[in-house]
Amino acid sequence: MFSKLATRVIPARCCSARVAAVAPRVLPTANGHVQQRSAVSWTKGAKQTAEAKARLMESLRAADVKALSEDEVNAALSMEDGEMGVHGADVMEQVNELSLDVEEVFYNSPAGVLYEEALKNEAGSAIVSSGALAVKSGRKMGRSPLDKRVVEEDTSKNDVWWGKVNVPLSYDAFLTNRERAVDYLNTRPKLYIVDGYAGWEESYRIPVRVITSRAYHALFMQNMLVKPRPEEMKNFEKGGANKPFVIYNAGVFPCNRQTPGMSSSTSVSVSFKRKEMVILGTQYAGEMKKGVFTVMNYLMPLMPSRDLPPAERALPLHASANIGPDNDVSIFFGLSGTGKTTLSADPKRELIGDDEHVWHTKGVFNMEGGCYAKTIGLTREKEPEIYDAIRFGSILENVVFDESTGVVDYDDVSLTENTRVAYPLEFIPNARIPAKVDHQPKQIVFLTCDAFGIMPPISKLTPEQVMYHFISGYTAKVAGTEEGVTEPEATFSACFGAPFMVWHPYVYAEMLAAKLEAQKCPAYLVNTGWVGGPYGTGSRCSLKYTRQLIDAIHDGSLDKVEWEAMPGFGLMMPKSGIKDVPKDILRPQEAWVKNGKTAAEFKEKCNYLAGLFQKNFKEFADRCSPEVVAAGPKVV
Repeated sequence: MFSKLATRVIPARCCSARVAAVAPRVLPTANGHVQQRSAVSWTKGAKQTAEAKARLMESLRAADVKALSEDEVNAALSMEDGEMGVHGADVMEQVNELSLDVEEVFYNSPAGVLYEEALKNEAGSAIVSSGALAVKSGRKMGRSPLDKRVVEEDTSKNDVWWGKVNVPLSYDAFLTNRERAVDYLNTRPKLYIVDGYAGWEESYRIPVRVITSRAYHALFMQNMLVKPRPEEMKNFEKGGANKPFVIYNAGVFPCNRQTPGMSSSTSVSVSFKRKEMVILGTQYAGEMKKGVFTVMNYLMPLMPSRDLPPAERALPLHASANIGPDNDVSIFFGLSGTGKTTLSADPKRELIGDDEHVWHTKGVFNMEGGCYAKTIGLTREKEPEIYDAIRFGSILENVVFDESTGVVDYDDVSLTENTRVAYPLEFIPNARIPAKVDHQPKQIVFLTCDAFGIMPPISKLTPEQVMYHFISGYTAKVAGTEEGVTEPEATFSACFGAPFMVWHPYVYAEMLAAKLEAQKCPAYLVNTGWVGGPYGTGSRCSLKYTRQLIDAIHDGSLDKVEWEAMPGFGLMMPKSGIKDVPKDILRPQEAWVKNGKTAAEFKEKCNYLAGLFQKNFKEFADRCSPEVVAAGPKVV
């Protein structure tokens, strides 16, 4: 039986099953029109009815299979309108096997359905003037890296880079957290389930299932995962070739601080052996996204086989990527806030993706089905592609808007500086769909946000400097990206993504070096941070200038540039201006002097930062060649 509100049937997103729907509601859109949506859901009664009908149809097929075509058999087994179908019954059975037993399940529901659910049930949710859904993530408005745990298991313990990034958790403690999450989810009258893929390349992707109590989380992950095609939904059924990786998001409910290994009421823990992730004590949706990235960072170097040479294995990248009209692929490495999303959204090039990719022997593919961009200070003039992607189907996190007009103030950071938007990749007009290319990268860009104002806005790297700066991963934590960070502070994050690395950084660095050597890629270091002085006295490099430098990398302008080594740091910086970017902006000491600072002050800060580089690199020096160690900054 179905909900008393059931009125008609619509298919779930990319799902061939026919499912029950609750009464339609009218939702306004950005252009003033109205849109009628129905909530896709399954109830316990629907599952029982579907199972009975499935048994009947199997009997009919067995009796009359010779009289029916394959299409007729499939049509019969898809059930009549108003039923959940074979796939729906299978999903519900899997949910029950996970010890989850709730009255109603929303499965791969359309955006309008999840809008309605969020508006009815989640405080702080609203449709803003652009048509996007604005939501609140609760107390946590950024990731909680200190609460991340990895289960110590016999199948992976010798692979994992244990330490402050990957803190070990006992199997029993993980099961305790899992049981707590399941118990909480069972108290909810309804759950939201999303099935999708991590990765666009079929031979490398992994199936992912998200189970959550918030519609906001479901829509977020539907935007961020790769949508399965209708014929691929069977891959998520029992007996499929690859069991889905399951995320239990019970973030509304805290973990038990007394559980061994817990450091707060928040816990984000992953078990590679069980293919499960458990989230407690944080509703920040970015934890799910980066949880999937962590899993991919572990699995990709094992593919196609761990026994292959480094150049032939799949390299996960915390990087954005785009491709030009001549099929020249650019890779932009960088941590959050360095400009990966902004700089890869280039109207002259097709976007492959803005944050997470895999470089394999045939080319590059995006891990994600969407983009997750920072919105602080956003304007159409500065970032038109991202601005225009904020429409119906997008999710705005923790933004401030006028409740009477629905207009968002992207300059208002009273809640957090880490305001975000999540939108499907297809919302970018020049996005490459499917998000994969059979071309190797032609240029590599390391993005850094230097809070000290020492790094040149652009520098050309030697092969040894590429290895040194990739392993170092210098940048600044940008305010709001993590809990407790209120202003930029210097940090080193190996491979430009240490919080998400599972293997030792040398494993990724060795693979990158092998691929760069094979492809003969030039590499550049681009500083999107401060010029003319450190944070507080200098100013952040103009986005207009940074875009022109990226254009120069792509259009060949740099071929005419003369370079010279920067004292101490050894970075090759331009001798003259590039395009409209003045010479004094491109040469850090000159920028300091023009801004009223002295050469002595610049040298003092330069030596200080060089010392930080040297101290950080001690952890990795024993596995690097003397030439790579010598390529780093020096105190002069």
